Amino acid sequence: MILFFTLPALAENTILIVGDSLSAGYGIDPATGWVMLLKQRLKDLKYNYQVVNASISGDTLSNGLSRLPDALTKYKPNITIIELGANDALRGLSPELIKKNLDSLILLATKSGSKVLVLGVRLPPNYGEVYSNEFQRVFQKIKSTHDIKVVPLFLKNVDDKPKLMQADGLHPVTEAQIILLNNVWPALKELL
Repeated sequence: MILFFTLPALAENTILIVGDSLSAGYGIDPATGWVMLLKQRLKDLKYNYQVVNASISGDTLSNGLSRLPDALTKYKPNITIIELGANDALRGLSPELIKKNLDSLILLATKSGSKVLVLGVRLPPNYGEVYSNEFQRVFQKIKSTHDIKVVPLFLKNVDDKPKLMQADGLHPVTEAQIILLNNVWPALKELL
């Protein structure tokens, strides 16, 4: 008797996620985070993609700039999702520097042949209206200067609902992760 085994097909395409605690699953079981939900949705809908989550809690744009070249070389992603910038703003870095570093990340990814999706966030109200507005405009500006997709409010319908946020007011709870995925999905689907 001869048995034949078929190995699962390797994904032909890769999505690389370079993010911070919001994508690393801070304060929740990472297996319940939006990135894992994305992996399952892609599988359910028969998209042939692997998802590489290179997100690190506390990460900044400058850390992302130091890590991204190696990740692009190693994974050769078709799509790169950049979910960074919040920690830079929480440290009070200038919106101009945040935009410059985001521009550099986008250029690295696009020069490698990867499509790019950037996820933006709002700052907590205690950072003041002027700074918060300037930070939010960064995501509008990069959308107009690069041929990329931008989700300006990754935490839409989450960060304004205390029951969907952890006690720190910065990180979503498990129940919010499907909302995060649904916020990302329309723009991501256009890149698949």
